[in-house]
Amino acid sequence: MPEDVLTDAAPRLIALDWGTSSLRAYLMGEGGAVLETHRLPLGIMHVEGRDFAGASERAVGDWRRRWPGLPALAAGMIGSAQGWVEAPYVPCPAGLAELAGGLMPVPGGALSIIPGVVQHGDVPNVMRGEETQILGALPSHGDGRFVMPGTHSKWVEVTGGRIERFGTHMTGELFAVLRRHSILGRFVGEDDPPSSAEVARAAFERGVEALRDAPSGLSPLLFSARSLVLTGGLPREASLDYLSGLLIGDELRAGLHEMRDSLALVGDPALCERYRQALAIFGVTAVELLGDTAAAGLWRIAEAAGLTGAGLETNP
Repeated sequence: MPEDVLTDAAPRLIALDWGTSSLRAYLMGEGGAVLETHRLPLGIMHVEGRDFAGASERAVGDWRRRWPGLPALAAGMIGSAQGWVEAPYVPCPAGLAELAGGLMPVPGGALSIIPGVVQHGDVPNVMRGEETQILGALPSHGDGRFVMPGTHSKWVEVTGGRIERFGTHMTGELFAVLRRHSILGRFVGEDDPPSSAEVARAAFERGVEALRDAPSGLSPLLFSARSLVLTGGLPREASLDYLSGLLIGDELRAGLHEMRDSLALVGDPALCERYRQALAIFGVTAVELLGDTAAAGLWRIAEAAGLTGAGLETNP
């Protein structure tokens, strides 16, 4: 179902933020205004038989029938080797021109996919989708350092409007693995009620502080997410919040070693707020919360590629 009410503004673009677990579709008007939004649990790992054309039809078919000539642009894992069509990475430094110039059309021409970004070197790194969010964040923040919390968190440095370098921290995936496949997740079941906000925050902050002050890093501390409960030092329902604090604290200690000043947080607002709390424990308070900037980035890249200029007629 649509989340926003469609206005009388003329649509200019169908934009898809298509990741591993979910698909968000935006009908966009002049200046990048979001006119309507569809959200579906149709990430690339949840599309049966790799029927990406069918998934696209479910997400935006009604828009295509009403505006058959509307251009469409997608970002994210849909352009990976496991996606619809692989969009080759562009190398760092990469900005608006490189991303707009590297669009990969899906056969039939109904959709173009934004390439990811690769950082070459002894320890190479890649991103897909985050580059689009960065481009969406730049008009409000400008150059600087961006932290993008998530399954694979990114720490990105931007100079002259171009992604210069970045690092990846598998914080979210490590938390999921430890919760579901280790003894550290045994205290809290999937269906158990969460701890109170006050208890959860205290446990999370305790985990961040423990990691911040630990000379030996994360590994010797992980088992304390269990031993503290067993010895009465931590409520069992708060053990995962404490574990989250340890893992995010470890990410911050590593990331802040290279990037400390003028940070901007990009992504899910609730997760960004948790990172802001953790950063404050590390003494970093000059932090801007930018939220989700994917739609803005999709519009900027589409505009640079010349996809948004023509008006389109509406079918009756």
